[in-house]
Amino acid sequence: MTADPTAVADPSSAVLVTHDGPTATLTLNRPDRRNALDQQGWTTLHDMLESLAGDDSIRVVTITGAGGNFCAGADLGKRSREEHPNVRMRRINKVAIALHEFPKPVIAKVEGVAVGAGMNLALACDFVVAAQSARFSQIFVRRGLSPDFGGSWILPRLIGMQQAKRLAMLAEMISAEQALELGLVTWVEPGDELAEFTTGLAGRLAELPPIALAQTKALLHRGVDLTLHEALENEARAQAINLATEDVPAAYRAFLDKTAAPVFTGRWAVR
Repeated sequence: MTADPTAVADPSSAVLVTHDGPTATLTLNRPDRRNALDQQGWTTLHDMLESLAGDDSIRVVTITGAGGNFCAGADLGKRSREEHPNVRMRRINKVAIALHEFPKPVIAKVEGVAVGAGMNLALACDFVVAAQSARFSQIFVRRGLSPDFGGSWILPRLIGMQQAKRLAMLAEMISAEQALELGLVTWVEPGDELAEFTTGLAGRLAELPPIALAQTKALLHRGVDLTLHEALENEARAQAINLATEDVPAAYRAFLDKTAAPVFTGRWAVR
């Protein structure tokens, strides 16, 4: 598969999108600012996520950064004094919600720094593949701020309250290996192998049944705050949705016939 070089009309955009078959890559494109996003950048990222969510040809999205860094969070040097901070935060919050509710697998490919909202942007993805050189920090308190982009919600869920307090209140810079030990990172790869590993992961995900993946992601996200009975009810509803696709009988036939996995389409079987 080859990337689509015409996917972005303006290469100076704060966020670039390229397509490689069923995989789309969003590249944060402000390398001179370590990919810190200004308000227009957050809006662009939100709009691209919304567009990709509705594009049935796209099965997997990878988010990465240009110039050897992932994201330094929000660009604090470009704040408008005419705009109330709550208006700016609502704009950023829309991106966090769009990413947490994104119905397809999302991979964060992290090199260099992922700090502040940039770290929480990575954590909001389903998988975090980090280069050995990557570094992470909840840097907010060092700027006189408190966590945003969902950090106060996702950190305790990923690593427990004590470690969440450590990261958020001390604002330590941690290595990729430390992040892996804490459970913040899914894989750590050598820098020269990062791209190949991430591409392979995206390819594996793209071959899986899209409806089943979407249901699985939603069940895991919602199940954290539910009782067992509520989770079981949600699982039953999800299975009903899965069973109404063409993918389930195709998978059953492949299993019974001992043939290779079918090409999953996600198409509705009920006419």
